[in-house]
Amino acid sequence: MTHTIFDIIFLLISLYILLKTIGYGLYELKEKQNKSGGVTVIVFSILVVIFSNVMMFMY
Repeated sequence: MTHTIFDIIFLLISLYILLKTIGYGLYELKEKQNKSGGVTVIVFSILVVIFSNVMMFMY
């Protein structure tokens, strides 16, 4: 039971961080006109969240 609650809390926190990071990536794209930086931030953050959640739910 405790493990499931911890997994859900971890998922919610990681999704919150993902949304904040995507917001920063969009800021880089629109305001700074930095296409490579914005796309890199968004793609890297999505991959990190997916990988960390997969590893968390496996154990």
